[in-house]
Formats: sequence, structure tokens, C-alpha cells
Amino acid sequence: MTVADDSSEEHGHHLPAVEDWPRGFGEASWWPFVTALGAAGIYIGAALFVLAQGSQGIVDSIYGPVVVVASVGLFLAGLYGWVYHAFVKAFWSDDGHGDGIGLRWGMVLFLGSEIATFGAGFVYYFFIRVGTWTTEGLPPLLSSLVLANTVILIVSSLTLHWGHVELRRDNRRNFLVGMAATLLLGVVFIGGQVLEYYEFIEHEGFTLGSGIYASAFYGLTGLHGLHVSMGAVLLGIVFVRALYGQYTADRHVSVTTVSMYWHFVDVVWVFLVVVLYVGAEITL
Repeated sequence: MTVADDSSEEHGHHLPAVEDWPRGFGEASWWPFVTALGAAGIYIGAALFVLAQGSQGIVDSIYGPVVVVASVGLFLAGLYGWVYHAFVKAFWSDDGHGDGIGLRWGMVLFLGSEIATFGAGFVYYFFIRVGTWTTEGLPPLLSSLVLANTVILIVSSLTLHWGHVELRRDNRRNFLVGMAATLLLGVVFIGGQVLEYYEFIEHEGFTLGSGIYASAFYGLTGLHGLHVSMGAVLLGIVFVRALYGQYTADRHVSVTTVSMYWHFVDVVWVFLVVVLYVGAEITL
């Protein structure tokens, strides 16, 4: 029997490791690659959407939305397979990850790449911010909806931290309450951002083609909204796992890593509000 056959029998994975995969190292998986392809496709779809804007678009306007929808489906499928085989199945088979230090550091490195991604967007904004600046034609940015959304996201970090602390105290009831509250607040935030876009586009005529500020605004807030949506999916997976009895005071690695990600997107949003919303009102 080959190494790949042994791995397949042990883990029940329908995508077995290659035969030269080191014995005892673990199983090679295509799920991270599938997830990465889906994420890349979302960016490609967004680029196609931008290229279709204007009276003489380079590509047909249908390509962008189609690519985005297909890529989101591929991304979610890859994320499900990745999380299930790496965490859910491993938990029930008692194939844990020790203290999870490697996974925590992996999340730290991932967040480092995310800082670079958002940093590129902010550099673009700071470049267009140089020189004479006018707020003429901009809709009212600092609305009550933006402020409420900011409070909602900050509170969601607090409820997530509280639930995580309660889990480490072996209080599963409070942990579930904290996770449910965080997930609900995250969904409300996403709904608030969709409502804001609707108000800007339908009532204010402020669209992606309304100028260089609009491109920076929708690019950065849309990128953040995508990350919050992915965070909500991860929170939902953790919450469902918790409902099925997973996680204990000693085994909660994925709760820790998802919490790190969620706190990161919260901090990025606060920075976005200061730079994009407040900063746009300041003329040089």
C-alpha cells in the first residue's frame, strides 16, 4: 500500500496526498489552492467591472459580475473543504494541533499580507490626496449610519473577546452567546454598508465613476466589506462547530485565529473612517 493510500484511509480525504509526500508529515491538500483561486478571481472580476465602466468600456459589463459570483462560489467551496478537513474532522478524531502555536503564527503572517494589501490602497489614496482638494460633489460622508456601523463593529470585537474569555473559563453558554452576538453584529454591519452604498448610488449619484475619490472610496470600503464578509463566514463556521459541541477550555485554536482576523478588520475599519470619511472633509 502506498503512502497516499495510507493517508487516504486514515483521514478519509477524497483528495489524497501525492506518493512522495513525507510519511508522518500530514496530508497534502488542494483546498488552500482552491480557496486562493477563488479569492484571486474576485479581484479579477472587480478589475473587469472597472474596465467595463464609462461610455467606451474595454470589456462587456456582464463579465465582471459573472466572474465575481463564480469566484465567490469557488472561494466558499474551498474554504469549507479547507476548514472541514483541517479543523472539524481533526477535532472529532482527536487529531489536534497541540498548542496551536504554528497556526497562530500562520495567521499573523497572513495578517501581515493583509496589511500590505490595504496599505497599497491607502498609498493610492494618499497620492490622490496631495494637491488642491475639494469636497464639491461629495455626498455627506459622516452620516449617522456610518457612525452606527462603526459602533456596531467595535462592539462586535468586545462580544467576541468576551465569548473567547468565557470559553477559556469553561463557560460554554456564555461562549455561545458571545459568538452569536458577534455573528449577528457582523451581519448587521454588512447590511449597513450595503445600505450606505444604495443611498450613495441611488440618491446621491455618487458612483464608482464619480472621480478619483470615488474610486478610492469604493475600492477601499469594498475591499474591507469583502474581508468582513469572509470574517462573518468564518464566525458562522466557528459558531456551528460550537453548537455541535466542539471547543473546550484547552482546545480552541480556530477560535483564537478567527478572533485575530476579526479584530484586524475592526481596526482597519476605524482607520478607514478616520482617513476616508473624516479626512475627505479636511481641505488642504
